[in-house]
Amino acid sequence: MIMNKAKRLRGEVTIPGDKSISHRSVMFGSLAKGITEVDHFLTGADCLSTISCFKKMGIDITLDGEHVVINGKGLHGLSAPTETLDCGNSGTTTRLISGILSGQPFTTTLTGDASIQKRPMGRIIKPLSMMGANIRSIGDNGCAPLEITPAKLSGIHYESPVASAQVKSSIILAGLYADGITKVTEPTLSRNHTEIMLKSFGADISSDAATATATLTPGNELFGRKIVVPGDISSAAYFLVAGLIVPGSEILIKNVGINETRDGILRALLAMGADITLLNEDRKGEPVADLLVKSSSLHGTVIEGDIIPTLIDEIPVLAIAAAFAEGETVIKDAAELKVKESDRIAVMTENLTALGCDITATDDGMIIKGGKELHGGKVKSYDDHRIAMSFAVAALSIDGEVDIDGADCVNISYPCFYSDLASISE
Repeated sequence: MIMNKAKRLRGEVTIPGDKSISHRSVMFGSLAKGITEVDHFLTGADCLSTISCFKKMGIDITLDGEHVVINGKGLHGLSAPTETLDCGNSGTTTRLISGILSGQPFTTTLTGDASIQKRPMGRIIKPLSMMGANIRSIGDNGCAPLEITPAKLSGIHYESPVASAQVKSSIILAGLYADGITKVTEPTLSRNHTEIMLKSFGADISSDAATATATLTPGNELFGRKIVVPGDISSAAYFLVAGLIVPGSEILIKNVGINETRDGILRALLAMGADITLLNEDRKGEPVADLLVKSSSLHGTVIEGDIIPTLIDEIPVLAIAAAFAEGETVIKDAAELKVKESDRIAVMTENLTALGCDITATDDGMIIKGGKELHGGKVKSYDDHRIAMSFAVAALSIDGEVDIDGADCVNISYPCFYSDLASISE
């Protein structure tokens, strides 16, 4: 994909459904009794991997555009798959489904693509094993493929060394099948979509933000319900930054999820001087709002500490914003970036350097000295959707062509990204 400078960006865009919530709607709907209907479902490759896995375990799921109907069979209604479950590129699928499978009366093998087979699964293998699960890395390297065999589970209070919604959710989902209460305490509160949605399905679950602890008491059946998935703030982030860095731009981004465990991108950009206004806020259930963004003169800032888990997936595009901001931006406490779909610290540093940015990688982030005029060049996505979209945004404010190698990986989370971007470009 070759991207060029835009004169300005104007118009409205409706972001695809939230990836995290879409995954969970299929998983929890499959474990619930009765029908779950989901609207504005994200049809990216990752979420389709989740559907595929549950279909292979006997769940009747129909997908019609962005509308999904799941005929759930209850907590104990899954059937043994006749083949290996392929999670594709999805870390969410792999980690969350491992918790569910740990409580099943059948043996399952989980695998994924080359990226998944390098991502750390020890972070779920350890706590699930503490609960009694029989889960092992077939290659004995702490990564997928994973083999999970039947086991009797017991609730635990796990103090997680990382603030990870995937780790927390995996443990909580195993807790549905455990004897006794399951608690997970994190260093700081990670995204809480699992707690919100499981509660709406009927689970006895609570979350204490002050102690960053989620508590599940098993025993309640789950029941199907209707779900409307809000727009994904991680996808909205690209349009926020694009609107800020392209002069003369004004974009209205419709129906975006603004859950406080996910809104770090808004707080970070506002701290950099962004002109972003929240309109039509609705805070019932998963909070949503329309976001109005106007081009702004940004300045550097420090992004660290408790805000990091609330914007971890948006750091690549935040680095783009920093490259166009005056002064120095420091991103730290973000070592988790090394074990995403790519090593995002290394990849962002490599690609921004190729475009003329003054950027230095650190052990847990990066230092970006912004305001330097960037130039065209070739960048590599390393099959990481967030890298490809970030550099498509950067190209809109750069003289000269930006050639993105492996640009089609955006299909993982945002299949219509390039057409949506083109629709508001002048």
